[in-house]
Amino acid sequence: MKIYLGSDHRGFALKEKVFAYLAKNGYVVEDVGGRELNPDDDFPQFAAAAALRVIGDGEDEPRAILICGGGQGMCMAANRFKGIRASVIWDAHEARMTRRDNNSNVLCLPARVLEDDEAAWKGIVETWLNTAYADAPRYNRRNAQLDEIV
Repeated sequence: MKIYLGSDHRGFALKEKVFAYLAKNGYVVEDVGGRELNPDDDFPQFAAAAALRVIGDGEDEPRAILICGGGQGMCMAANRFKGIRASVIWDAHEARMTRRDNNSNVLCLPARVLEDDEAAWKGIVETWLNTAYADAPRYNRRNAQLDEIV
């Protein structure tokens, strides 16, 4: 599984930590930006870059992790793309639920909440990456309905 990682200026420090953690643990990670701390950057460009890669990647279940101040902006931007199921997650329980029930393929992290809590963000990331989708008929039906929304 390939992981696309992106952040704006507010999530930049946490993104660098997450990148190092994922790479150290053998995950294939691509940084889609920002690649340097720029206080004037805007989150939509990084959310779009990650979403387009997830949609267009021919790999097995590509995913993205997006980080901004509250996670909400990245989530709103990513969810504008058909086939993206982005979720703002703040604890490991919700990470498990969004993967199992919603087949979330984009994890949005709130830097303001998590940047100083290494155990929390690592727990969220590992749980989200390692929880399988339940593939239940009702979940498949709901996800298909999401993709029909224009």
